[in-house]
Parts: sequence; structure tokens; C-alpha cells
Amino acid sequence: MSARNETPHTVLKTLGLKTCNGSWEASTENLTIQQVIEVSETKKDKLTGATQKARALEVMGTCVSMRVSVEGMRPKEAIAAVKNGDFDSQFN
Repeated sequence: MSARNETPHTVLKTLGLKTCNGSWEASTENLTIQQVIEVSETKKDKLTGATQKARALEVMGTCVSMRVSVEGMRPKEAIAAVKNGDFDSQFN
């Protein structure tokens, strides 16, 4: 587990969990796009993205290795949806 001030810990805290499942088959964790944005804003000083959208994409990248879905999609699908503009109304 990462240090308490790193992005994975913040994702877990948002989910209200201490750990995530080790496989996609057992995974039930899910973040909404709004929760992803909230995590990215919390970690704003530690993430490298210049925009809110770029920082949210970084958080979604963390969700890949944590096996946490975003809006019911696997993170790579959610990343593609964000890049496609499907959630543009959610970003500043």
C-alpha cells in the first residue's frame, strides 16, 4: 500500500475501503466521474496535469492498477470516453 498522502490512498478513502480486490473478476469498486474529479482536485499539487481533465485522467490511470471501475466502465474505457469528450460537461 502506498503512503497515506498518495493518490491510491485517496481513491480508497473516497470508496470507503482499506483495500481493493486483486482481480477484475472480483472487483466491485466503482467511482463516478465526479468522485474522480474530487480526487484529482484533492491531489492537485501532486499531479502533473495542467488541466482538471488531465489530472482526472491521471487518477483514472491509477484506477487501472487498483482495479476500480469508473462510471461502471473499466478505467481504460473511461479514459477513452473522457478523451472522446463524453464527460466534457463535468469539467471546468
